[in-house]
Amino acid sequence: MKRASPLEVAPILSTQSLTARAYAELEEMIVTLQLAPGSSVSEAELSSHLGIGRTPIREALQRLARERLVIILPRRGVMVSEINVGRQLQLHEVRRELERLIARTAARRATDVQRTRFREIARDFEKSARINDDVSFMRTDREFNLLCLSAARNEFASGAMSLMHGLSRRFWYHHYKQAADMPLTAKLHAGIARAIADSDEERAAHASDELLDVIEKFTRDTLSSE
Repeated sequence: MKRASPLEVAPILSTQSLTARAYAELEEMIVTLQLAPGSSVSEAELSSHLGIGRTPIREALQRLARERLVIILPRRGVMVSEINVGRQLQLHEVRRELERLIARTAARRATDVQRTRFREIARDFEKSARINDDVSFMRTDREFNLLCLSAARNEFASGAMSLMHGLSRRFWYHHYKQAADMPLTAKLHAGIARAIADSDEERAAHASDELLDVIEKFTRDTLSSE
């Protein structure tokens, strides 16, 4: 088999990097409601706004569609998915079990480098709680989720959980000012991060359940208020 030269490989790596950047930026725009639920967008508009070519934008949108954050309408563009409280409660039924599994296995399998980063993330969560910074919290939460999946080293749990993270963060961001306590949520996340860093599987699982108790109550309170 002919080996690719560096000049042949470089464009591929560049495209992958741009796709990752497009995904990260679009996901944050959707989660923080800069792209409102139900709104329509086009590849051309997003490409112009982000300064990224249409191919990486298209690939990022396909991933966001798999995560149910957008709906791709053939020959009509792209629509940001609506927020549905009932579906969010169904998501929590699955999320609770997966989060507990991931927290427990991450506590068991994380590397020393990852444990150091979990401690740093715990401090970042606590800082967000002190200054009540929702955007900082959301960005730290995204990194925390990805690190948990990496540390757990279970591709099936990772694949299932990846489909829920964006929807969960967007729902929380949309409603938290009316029904949630952001500093408390950040502190509960910090508790999971510290338990994983300490290799304490039982404490990590218990901290995960505590967080999901608060999130589920928040979701039900949102349903009753609507």
